Amino acid sequence: MARETGIHRRQDSRFWWIDAVLPNGERVRQSARTEDREAAEAYLAQLKLAAYKEAHFGIKPKRSWQEAVVRYLALKANLRSIEDVRRICRKLDPYLGHLNLDEISGDVIWAVVQGEMKKGNMPATINRYLATIRALLRMARDEWQWIDTFPKIRLLPGEVERDRWLNREESERLVRSCPDHLAAIVRFALATGCRAREITGLEWDRVDMQRKTAWINQTKNGTPRGVPLNTDAVSVLREQIGKHSRYCFTYQGEPIRWELSNSAWHSALKKAGIEDLRFHDLRHTWASWHRQAGTSCDELKELGGWKSRSMVDRYAKYATEHLAAAASRIENGQGGNVVLFSTFSPRQELKKA
Repeated sequence: MARETGIHRRQDSRFWWIDAVLPNGERVRQSARTEDREAAEAYLAQLKLAAYKEAHFGIKPKRSWQEAVVRYLALKANLRSIEDVRRICRKLDPYLGHLNLDEISGDVIWAVVQGEMKKGNMPATINRYLATIRALLRMARDEWQWIDTFPKIRLLPGEVERDRWLNREESERLVRSCPDHLAAIVRFALATGCRAREITGLEWDRVDMQRKTAWINQTKNGTPRGVPLNTDAVSVLREQIGKHSRYCFTYQGEPIRWELSNSAWHSALKKAGIEDLRFHDLRHTWASWHRQAGTSCDELKELGGWKSRSMVDRYAKYATEHLAAAASRIENGQGGNVVLFSTFSPRQELKKA
């Protein structure tokens, strides 16, 4: 009889369970999350009503922010940055966790902005939250058809682009201040521009010392790429031979499975007298050195594995050689084609007349 009503008990659960076909043809099998039979029946009736409205009147059922987050995280599970996405979703839960998607208005978005500004967060941090909200709502509208519209979400202006890189002398001080395992990783990062996880995950079967090439399969954007190894990078790898049968970079014979910006990193920075430097800034350093050495933006894009040219244009300011000729045109003593116009005031000419 319980099966006929669409709810039943399971031996392995204290809750009532739903097993029913809704008016829109969808079969639902899920926990009612309640021990009260009447409450379970009411929940099933609510599901049937929402499905009937959707099937006959085109009225979409209410979907909550939390439902959307669960599906969104499941779809993004293979991202390298999935932990960052989860962290952002947890940060947004106090603002949005109690709302349905169609209740998220411009005022709600503004409340998120104000709340985070009061915490002292910078525009860059708040923009990551806003970008996550926008991406999730767009997916709910365009792919899942859960909502018809959502408010326009603009990122905050005033986000300051980080511009931190080391000169040669600073990089040498940092390497000298690092313990051996970290010094090798820092040197390899400065030679190749590889990210931290790309380095710690590099395996010997993906390195060809004769061709001076490494193949990175765990990239940030998910696209494997080949990395040409210059003399500095090859030298670092040769020093690691024999330390581990699988991984190129290790600590005390074991693979490195932790974040590199740990106590050893911060101790090295303090010893070297370097402030405000993240490990990822070594990639910025590598790119900045390349541009200063004359590497073109297109070459740098290929070397660094960036998908778009816009990600590389930020480093264009470090190469000014192609503008040297233009700058010299007005050097002292260089007349060039400058026309000698007389400077006069029209008012003064009128008085003379």
